[in-house]
Formats: sequence, structure tokens, C-alpha cells
Amino acid sequence: MRILVPIKRVIDANMQVRVKADKTGVENTNVKMAMNPFCEIAIEEAVRLKEAGIAAEVVAVTIGTTASEDVLRTAFAMGVDRAVLIASELELEPLNVAKILASVANHEQPGVVIMGKQAIDNDNNQTPQMLSAILGWSQITYASNLDINGTVLSAVREIDGGIEHVQANLPCIVSADLRLNEPRYASLPNIMKAKKRTIESASVEQMGVEIKSHTTVLEVEEPATRNAGIKVKDVAELVSKLKTVEKVM
Repeated sequence: MRILVPIKRVIDANMQVRVKADKTGVENTNVKMAMNPFCEIAIEEAVRLKEAGIAAEVVAVTIGTTASEDVLRTAFAMGVDRAVLIASELELEPLNVAKILASVANHEQPGVVIMGKQAIDNDNNQTPQMLSAILGWSQITYASNLDINGTVLSAVREIDGGIEHVQANLPCIVSADLRLNEPRYASLPNIMKAKKRTIESASVEQMGVEIKSHTTVLEVEEPATRNAGIKVKDVAELVSKLKTVEKVM
């Protein structure tokens, strides 16, 4: 069985995000980029399934410019077998991404697609569900544990009411939640080997997908700054501040 893992290049989670001066988006120039953390979890789970003998091949795919090759090489270092770059200069919204990934899935014919539940840049959490609808495959979202037995995928989902156990027939789309696993650190030898690996490539046009924009970003702005807190010596002073300063009492 083949596992397909879509991944995304985003601003490193440890970096301070800055809004562009014209408020059309966030600043990506001269900013450290990395693989989306939820995508790392998806890669780790796919590699573990291969190591367990459940999967025969793991294929990572990303959409973007040649700069996105760095996250594919990270995937190589983590243990994937093949990597595919779908070249695009455009900032694609989830529906367009789902259409491209559906074309890739139709070509690769994976038994399961494991992907992060969302990307930390836009936090849309839409692509897995849209991909499932386009392909007509079953979907399991927010998976915190999964197991594959033959043609049946069993998973655990953390929901508001507790823990939910679900099953789906393959092929299936799975979106990885935070507690699915702890991604491994790529070893230095694997990182060096990954630099020499071949990345397959194709264009959006070659995938036969027509890109259409359905939403427009009107403006991006930073969150409102919060005033620093103060310390009070006792309850009486707290009540006084709430009455006279905050005027909430």
C-alpha cells in the first residue's frame, strides 16, 4: 500500500510574524520557513506505518515554488521514499489545493492520504475535508491514534464529549491531530543523504487543474495590543481598581 502525505511550507512556528506595510498579508521575505508542524506529524505517522510493514511506500507532495524543496528534503530525511513538487507561483486557497491534491491522488493511487489537520499560517482546516469530497473517499478528521488492518482503518478522535472510536474503509483521508505522535528528529546522515535525493516535479497545468479564486483577502492586521497587567496588595484595592479604573462594577 502507498501512503500519500501532502505537506506545506510555512513560517517557522518560533518566528515573530509581521504584517506587511500594505496589509495585504504577512511578511515572508527573509523569514525562516519550515514544514507545517501538523504535516510533520502526518509524515511521522506514515513512516511508522511503513516501518511496521503496513505500507510499502510513502510519498510526500507539496505545492509551491522551488523554495518549497526544503520541506520535501526534510521529509526525505524523516524517511519518505519519494517527493513530488507541484510548481505554482500563486498563493492557493484550500479548494484549489484540494483539486490539485485530488489529481495527484488519482495519479499515485494511494491507499490512504494522511495530512495535517490544518496549516498554522491560515488555520483554515478545510483542505482534508474538501479533498475527501472531491475524491469521494471516506474521511477521518482530528485523528489522535490510528491503525490499519487490511482494508479497514481504525482511528481515535478527541472530541468535546470524550474519545470517539471510528472506522473507515480504504481508500481514506486522515487529518492528523496534535497528539497522534511525536515527530522524530532527522539524523545528520539522513539530512546529508536527503540533499542528494531526486525530487519529482510537475506543474499545475500538467495536473489538469484550473485555478479559480473564490475568496478575496480584504486586509490583514495584527492583533490588538493588550495593556500590561498590574499587581494589587489586597482585595480592597482590587475592588477599588475595578470600580474606578476599569469601571466594571
